[in-house]
Amino acid sequence: MRVRELAEWLSATFEGDGEKELTGAGAIESAGVSELAFVGGRKAAAQAESSAAGCLLVPLDWPSPCYRTVIRAPEPRTAFARAMSRFYPTAEIKPGIHPTAVVGADVELGALVFIGPHAVVGDGTRAGVAVSIGAGCVVGKRVVLGDGTVLHPNVTIYDNVDIGRGVIIHSGAVIGADGFGYVNEHDRWHKFPQVGRVEIGDFVEIGANCCIDRAALGVTTIGEGTKLDNMVHVAHNCRIGRHVVVAAQTGFSGSVVVEDHAVIGGQVGIGDKARIESRAVLGSGCGVLTSKVVHSGETVWGTPARPLRQHLEQLANLAKLPELRREVAELKRRVAELAR
Repeated sequence: MRVRELAEWLSATFEGDGEKELTGAGAIESAGVSELAFVGGRKAAAQAESSAAGCLLVPLDWPSPCYRTVIRAPEPRTAFARAMSRFYPTAEIKPGIHPTAVVGADVELGALVFIGPHAVVGDGTRAGVAVSIGAGCVVGKRVVLGDGTVLHPNVTIYDNVDIGRGVIIHSGAVIGADGFGYVNEHDRWHKFPQVGRVEIGDFVEIGANCCIDRAALGVTTIGEGTKLDNMVHVAHNCRIGRHVVVAAQTGFSGSVVVEDHAVIGGQVGIGDKARIESRAVLGSGCGVLTSKVVHSGETVWGTPARPLRQHLEQLANLAKLPELRREVAELKRRVAELAR
C-alpha cells in the first residue's frame, strides 16, 4: 500500500513521498524502510530521528520534517491500530459446518456461520450472521450468539447464556459455570443452586482462560465494549459496565458492581459487594475490601486500596523506618548513658 493511499484511508494528511510502498508495520526502533511506525510518546519521539521506518504516523503538531515521510493524525496510536488491520487482515474463514461437529435440535444458524472440527452446539441455540465457532468449542443449550461473534478454539459456554454482536472470546474461556455459592449446615457445605444466567454485551473481548460465572439468581452482566485480559475471573451476580478495561489475573468476588469506563490493573482482588464507580482507576495488585466503594474518577493503589497520594505517602514513610529505627536506638543509648 502506498503512503498516499494509506493517508487517504485514514482521512489524514501526509508529507514527503506519497508513492512510497509500505508492506507492513513495526516498532519505531526496529521498523524497516518499507514499514510504518508511529510516534506515541516522548520515548518514541526521541527515537524518531534515528528510526529507519519508511513512514511515521505523527501527531498533528509534529515539526515539519525536511527528510522524512510522515502521516499526521490526531491520535497516532489509534491510527496505527487501524492501519495494522490493512497490513495484517484477519484470516478469512470459509462458512460451513465441519463433518465432525455435532449440532443439536432446533438450532438456528444465520448466513455465513462457521462451526469447526469437533465443536458441539446444544439444542435451541441461535447463532447470528457470520458467527465463527472454533474447533473443540462446546456451546450449551439455548445460547444466543450475536452477529459476527468469534469463539476461538476450546471455548466452553454453558446453557442459557446470551452473547451480543461482535464479541471475541479467546481459547480456554468458560462462560456460565456455576458461581461459588454454598450454605453451611451442621458443619457441612451444601451447594446453593446456581440457576441464573450470563449476559454479555456487544463488542466485548474476553481473554484466554477467563471464567465468567452465572448468577445464583438473576444475571451476571458484562457491558458493551468491555475488554477482559487473560485469566480474569468474574463471579456470580457481578455487573460490569460499558467500556471497562480489566488486566490479567484480576478477580471479582460475588455481586461486585463496576460502572462504565473504569480501568482495573492486573492481579487486583475485589471483595464481594464492592462498588467501583465510573472512570475509577485501580492500580495493579491492589485489594478492594468487601463492600468498599471506590468513588468516580478516583485512582487507588495498595492493599487495602487507598487513594494514590495516600498510598505513595505511606510507601515513603515505610522507606524511612530503618533510619527511624537507628535514630530511636541511638536516643535510647544516650538516655541510658545519662541515667548512669
